[in-house]
Amino acid sequence: MTSKVTYLGNLRTSSVHVQSGNEIISDAPLDNNGKGEAFSPTDTVANALASCMLTVMGIKARDMDVNMDDSVAEVTKSMQSNPRRISKIAVALVMKSDVDDKTKTILERVALSCPVYQSLHPDIDKDITFKWI
Repeated sequence: MTSKVTYLGNLRTSSVHVQSGNEIISDAPLDNNGKGEAFSPTDTVANALASCMLTVMGIKARDMDVNMDDSVAEVTKSMQSNPRRISKIAVALVMKSDVDDKTKTILERVALSCPVYQSLHPDIDKDITFKWI
């Protein structure tokens, strides 16, 4: 078992990662009858994409002896209705690493091969940009 999700009432859940005991609280968003006081389930999907991209880039960067500490991903999720679903995830990766063009290309390709990116439905528009500073 990976996690255990408990419905807490008032459109809120608690997800506990079994191995570590870490907890994530989620709320329904304001535009779907919720309080919006925590990540919504669809927010966590969009966030997972950015987290996965940075993680696999970090693995490759470590193997290449490249430091990308303090790099960030700015995530914007867009929804559609009928059916209500994620229509677009925009991820702007701001990479704090002084590397050559070849290394940039390698790391960018690794990011686009991350498991979450590859698992998302093809109808979801994935707008991924990289800014190297």
